[in-house]
Amino acid sequence: MLSSSLGKLRLAGVIEGISFLLLLFIAMPLKYGAGLDMAVTVAGSLHGALFILYILFVLVVWIQRRWSFLRAFIAMAVSVIPFGPFVFDKSLRREQETGVVPDSFAS
Repeated sequence: MLSSSLGKLRLAGVIEGISFLLLLFIAMPLKYGAGLDMAVTVAGSLHGALFILYILFVLVVWIQRRWSFLRAFIAMAVSVIPFGPFVFDKSLRREQETGVVPDSFAS
């Protein structure tokens, strides 16, 4: 999986997606429910760094694989939707296995 830039993007997407869910469903309730502001500080910083890394991988794959603008835009947009990176990963997996950009998710 990590032997190609597409595989690295897939891994970054999964990790970024998990960090977003942790921020939304664990850190934020801890902040607003238990008054633990540090939870959002730590989780938010981690998620922010992982988000930037994911976007950088999207840019690399966009250039290397000659994605359309729409596909690159969708790859970036799904990262701000809870569970979005996991859904988009199915399309990336098909592309990695076949070497062809799938018709779904804006080829």
